[in-house]
Amino acid sequence: MEGGSNSEMKERVERQKGLNPKIEPFVPKKGHDPRELKSWAKRTGFVSTTFSGETERGGLSRRDFDSGRDLNVRNESAGFDLERGVDKTETVSPKIELDPILGRARNRGVEIEPVLGSVDEGLRNVRGRGRGENLGRRVEMEPILRAHNEERKDAMNENENDNSANGAVNGNGHTAQAAAPVTEPRKDDGNVDEEVGMGVYLDGEDPSYGGWHQSPWIKCGLRENPGLVPLMYYGLQHYLSLAGSLIFIPLIIVPTMGGSDKDTANVVSTMLLVSGLTTILHSYFGTRLPLVQGSSFVYLAPALVIMNSEEYRNLAEHKFRYIMRELQGAIIVGSIFQSFLGYSGLMSLFLRFINPVVVAPTVAAVGLAFFSYGFPQAGSCVEISLPQILLILIFTLYLGGISIFGHRVFRIYAVPVSVIIIWAYAFFLTAGGAYNFKGCSPDIPSSNILIDACRKHADTMRHCRTDVSNAMRTAAWVRIPYPFQWGVPTFRLRTSIIMVIVSLVASIDSIGSYHSTAIRMNLKPPTPGIVSRGIGLEGFCSVLAGLWGTGTGSTTLTENVHTINATKVANRRAVQLGAALLILFSFVGKIGAILASIPQALAAAVLCFIWALIVALGLATLQYTQNASSRNIIIVGVSLFFGLSVPAYFQQYAPETSLILPGYLIPYAAASNGPVHTGNAQFNFAMNALLSLNMVVTLLVSFILDNTVPGSRQERGVYVWSKAEDIKTDPSSLLDYSLPSRVARCFHWARCVGT
Repeated sequence: MEGGSNSEMKERVERQKGLNPKIEPFVPKKGHDPRELKSWAKRTGFVSTTFSGETERGGLSRRDFDSGRDLNVRNESAGFDLERGVDKTETVSPKIELDPILGRARNRGVEIEPVLGSVDEGLRNVRGRGRGENLGRRVEMEPILRAHNEERKDAMNENENDNSANGAVNGNGHTAQAAAPVTEPRKDDGNVDEEVGMGVYLDGEDPSYGGWHQSPWIKCGLRENPGLVPLMYYGLQHYLSLAGSLIFIPLIIVPTMGGSDKDTANVVSTMLLVSGLTTILHSYFGTRLPLVQGSSFVYLAPALVIMNSEEYRNLAEHKFRYIMRELQGAIIVGSIFQSFLGYSGLMSLFLRFINPVVVAPTVAAVGLAFFSYGFPQAGSCVEISLPQILLILIFTLYLGGISIFGHRVFRIYAVPVSVIIIWAYAFFLTAGGAYNFKGCSPDIPSSNILIDACRKHADTMRHCRTDVSNAMRTAAWVRIPYPFQWGVPTFRLRTSIIMVIVSLVASIDSIGSYHSTAIRMNLKPPTPGIVSRGIGLEGFCSVLAGLWGTGTGSTTLTENVHTINATKVANRRAVQLGAALLILFSFVGKIGAILASIPQALAAAVLCFIWALIVALGLATLQYTQNASSRNIIIVGVSLFFGLSVPAYFQQYAPETSLILPGYLIPYAAASNGPVHTGNAQFNFAMNALLSLNMVVTLLVSFILDNTVPGSRQERGVYVWSKAEDIKTDPSSLLDYSLPSRVARCFHWARCVGT
């Protein structure tokens, strides 16, 4: 500490000059008062310092701090240990331990009940650690303990009086020389952890945080309220960085289902509405983390499998509505199972078997599942897809560190800015005649064109031109999406089985997002009950997605973790306000029409980057394990290999689809022609579909291997969740996850919701 190290430096200088340090002994007024001792120790600079030198005073013998004896103090206090503040004959309370997960000081008992000074003084004492070590003295860092407001105010006033002069008066009226001059505290620049060396947080912050404070690099914390205008800016910023994940799924599934441009615009508007509603629900009744809920890519692959089944291939009339209704029924059944898994408490038991070694390859397989769709679809118009991919990479990797007016615009807005630039570039190419049909009619289906050149050219132009979509002309200005807008959902056993298994994959994906977000926000990990509550609510939100008809289920977007890193905004109010704006935008039909008018090749190019980002975020989960462990390397490698190879085996049993489906959809047509043949056609379809999905096979292999191959908890990187007893002993430690008071009273009986 600063005070202790400066006093030691003065002692050395004075000994070299032949002077004796002027340090008055501590003589209690009556009995033993640790508060009085602590106050004297602060004024003399002897707080939490281990002394090994000698101090002589007036011909008296040495002062031995190791044994706690001081000949300057009366005999009745000779057995008193200044370091611990207790008598050596008594039982010594345990010391401060460090939390093994986040490295914070965890209070196991108060050794000396302090009279707290100002916050700046406590921080200065900690910052003096480095100077003490340079002198060969090891300085122990004491935690800044909490006290009542009155005691803090009295202590601050006392310190102001003490620091007003060079000397200080102790409890007996003797003058003790100040250990070091008080310096002005430096302005907080958000780098407290770098200065101190570990998580040291000011006691003057909101006491409800219970010692678990936000990460210093977070620009806007979980419960901060910087004002309406900054919150609106942060909310729009948050959702713009997730634009590709929120709006591009309808651009894939609706044309595949045979829907029109108007249907695409309506599905985009519906997706905006459901994403806004589910995000607000999750921020109030889920884990309460600032995570955006939306249509997940986890549900995209099974949706493509269902819509490419054999019975829908030759269907021409109302194909979009038939497929959408079957997707709605399957999503509702799978979501009900997910909600039951969470609210019943079964998820708390399931969490024991879910570790980073399982989460990492499973999430990575979600992105790898679309390698056959990504660039083959983007390659239909390389004139705009290649510049789009290159521009995103340049913005995120090369220009990401450039700050404009204090904001890293290129990293945060890489997707929307690059889309606007390339979209404008494609518009000028279209207007300039670069993509003219050259005598080939764009209204005639390519299968009916007799000339090969026209067939090929018309398909390319349809992907490149910016005026192909008529969504802007057909969409209404005002349209409110409503439940069952596509009709009554259709419930079938084969598709319900698929979505039940996929809901497990979605739950595992969300579990990894919960843990990563809590670590990045410097929060205490949620309890298994809180995780179960989040999974249960995600199931309920997916039911809403099934009722409204978005085509996919709703879950936590994996890319949200990257968004928090890029924007450095993890504010609950900002996410809620942004969700409210999404709901408002969903009522304006022209907004959905504009988004639906994005060329398909341009959308596919953006999705190539997003799917690659999901793969990277999934593999980044391995940082919580021992990366060099051969056990983990083999499990992850085997899981990813078989997660790609086994589906390829099932996907080869669809030779006749090459004449009906485009090449990038053939891997999703194996459900009707797979190698599994039993007496039940529904079971055959479900098994062929599940085993042709990369993420399902990867989850199955990694789950079995990780839970059967021996390995230590540290090697496996077992997720450490907070215990339910922590809420009883320290309710403020998990206050960020607590339900609103009125809602918590309704669920006080349910342990599975973490109340």
